[in-house]
Amino acid sequence: MRDRLARFFYGRNGIDKLSTFLWVVGLILLIVSSIVRRFASSGVGYAIWALALVCIVLSFIRIFSRNISRRAAENERYLSIKNSVVNGFRGRKTRFDQRHDYKFFKCPECKSVLRVPRGKGRIYVTCRKCGARFEAKS
Repeated sequence: MRDRLARFFYGRNGIDKLSTFLWVVGLILLIVSSIVRRFASSGVGYAIWALALVCIVLSFIRIFSRNISRRAAENERYLSIKNSVVNGFRGRKTRFDQRHDYKFFKCPECKSVLRVPRGKGRIYVTCRKCGARFEAKS
């Protein structure tokens, strides 16, 4: 039985991060749609249910797909978007944790975030990325 399953999945995409994400979102939407349909008699619950079904079907289409290169490109795009969102939140958390010791500025030229120690008075800040220099109060 296990060999037959392995032969079936040979040459197919299989489970990746995007298909897992779609499957989990589909299950969550199914739960939400059942709750919404229980308390509201509108078509919103059925619309959410249809969206959940689409997510789950797309997940299984990706898992059984033989076009591995296209599915890999889709997965890479998903991972880059996910990583940019996660890193954005991680950077904000780090800045929030360091807010008592450091003051954060945005470079007026390249918009990168600069960190200087608090309590130094009026200082000149030089951006390490583009070399722009501006005056700021720490």
